[in-house]
Amino acid sequence: MTRGICFCKKTSWEFDGDPTWSCYCHCDDCRRNCAAPVVAWLGVPASRFRWTGQATKVLNSSPGVERHFCADCGTPMAFVASHYPGDMQLYAGTLGDPSDFKPEFHVNYESKLPWLEMNDDLPKYIGTLAEQDAESVKY
Repeated sequence: MTRGICFCKKTSWEFDGDPTWSCYCHCDDCRRNCAAPVVAWLGVPASRFRWTGQATKVLNSSPGVERHFCADCGTPMAFVASHYPGDMQLYAGTLGDPSDFKPEFHVNYESKLPWLEMNDDLPKYIGTLAEQDAESVKY
């Protein structure tokens, strides 16, 4: 069982099994949502995910996109989007032990801030995860 929790510890989540993917996102929406230069994500099938603790506050940030926050402290907790059907996307920073996070790739790498140095050998994709296919050009 993998668990996560917000800053004030009132909102939490859990899921069974392993994440289906994990990445860094460099898009402006993610950065502004978290006030961070890059955001780390993990995805899990919604069928294996459940909220525990209090309910989240939901912001419909754009058509087909719901962002979940702790209703008390405001911690960003999750992202659900119609272009990722059946997928719950979780902020790696909310993991009970964030040191367990193992990123697999970068998305929206063309939007990476020029002053941010990330010297890894992970695949770096232009655009979103939903826009990728087996023949996608990497950055």
